[in-house]
Amino acid sequence: MDTKHVQEAGSALSLDNQLCFALYSANLAMNKLYRQLLTELELTYPQYLAMLVLWERDNLTVSELGQRLFLDSATLTPLLKRLEAMQLIARTRCKEDERQVLITLTPQGRSLKAKALSVPTAVLCASACTPAQLSATKAQLEVLRDNLLKRL
Repeated sequence: MDTKHVQEAGSALSLDNQLCFALYSANLAMNKLYRQLLTELELTYPQYLAMLVLWERDNLTVSELGQRLFLDSATLTPLLKRLEAMQLIARTRCKEDERQVLITLTPQGRSLKAKALSVPTAVLCASACTPAQLSATKAQLEVLRDNLLKRL
């Protein structure tokens, strides 16, 4: 292999050239920001995501919530138990199919939505991006995610 190919191969393995590292480090920064913003809500980031889904559509099964969040029930169950202990959700067995567990918001869970309204605005401000830039980035990431999932 000549010097040019060795340099190209080395460059391909440079940390700064890795898409995965850009995503990973951006995710770390985003999680730090959300950790600060969610302290007032007393939610972790995964709990916040679950609440976002439930604020969109209440009365979901665990599997429906898992599909929406790309999480399996083994990961979701402890998270839901904590939300239930915080009295934000209730979990009940489905009457038609007792194997399924329904998740519903409690009045406290519904009222938390008003406190959460400031979070997206704070994220937008912290990003120093325009809404159009963030929307385009989000769309690109969704295409990337969907393409990767097709190959798994």
